[in-house]
Amino acid sequence: MTNQVTNVVQSIPVVGGDLAPAASWLSEHGMEMLGRCVAALVILILGGIVVKLATIAFHKALQKSKRVNPLLEKFLASVASKTGWAVVLMLVLGKLGVDVGPLVAGLGVTGFIVGFACQESLSNLAAGIMIALNQPFKVGDYIIAGGVEGSVLELNMMAAVLATADNKRVTVPNKSVWGGPITNFSALGKRRVDTVVGIAYGSDIEKAVRIAREAVVQVPGVLEDPAPAVAVASLDASAVMLNVRPWANCADYWAVYSGAQRAVKEAFDKNGVRIPFQQIDVHVKNA
Repeated sequence: MTNQVTNVVQSIPVVGGDLAPAASWLSEHGMEMLGRCVAALVILILGGIVVKLATIAFHKALQKSKRVNPLLEKFLASVASKTGWAVVLMLVLGKLGVDVGPLVAGLGVTGFIVGFACQESLSNLAAGIMIALNQPFKVGDYIIAGGVEGSVLELNMMAAVLATADNKRVTVPNKSVWGGPITNFSALGKRRVDTVVGIAYGSDIEKAVRIAREAVVQVPGVLEDPAPAVAVASLDASAVMLNVRPWANCADYWAVYSGAQRAVKEAFDKNGVRIPFQQIDVHVKNA
């Protein structure tokens, strides 16, 4: 077989060069190189299958543990898959006779340079991991984070995407989210609706409190437990201010907020409780 390869190569016409060294190399190392290529191909195929099966098994194990949220599951599964493929490629290159030592060292230096250049991205990634581990909110929650208020549309390892109340899509980097206070209005299931209404100083406070409480109870979405609370908040320049505080499920917050103010205003008008305009008393002293 080796002699036949040599004879075929030597029989090719030579134009501007001598193929004898190439023929000699093929005769000596051709079969070995062919064996290496076949072995590398087998390692690549079998390694790919093993990596895929191992990644699926790892993902299922994370899901069964119920200690890791979906965001972190996807990230860890992706890291495991890429690590497995890196190992397979190193084995393939080693089988082909490539010295992977300098390659690994070069990748280390390159990784350091890339990491230094991508400090902001790495900060967002680290913050994303902290968010995934601590789970201060989830998709669908209404939050204030990074100075933005809205519903969480999407959450990944680099940023959180919020929909504001006026239907704007805002992408907030995870570094900003994790770097400050996070207010989650949806976490506890219900919210207190805080409204303030003023009554004239000449009004009967007890009557006004009773009327406001009875009006708020009738508003759709107001919860019976905790019961709505109405109390004097402050004595302002022109009015006695009352805190009107019903409770509602998070999804009903804005409907209850608007409905409570309307119900109290209509009830006060019906029962003769006056809501005064802002006013200033001016006293003129005769000369």
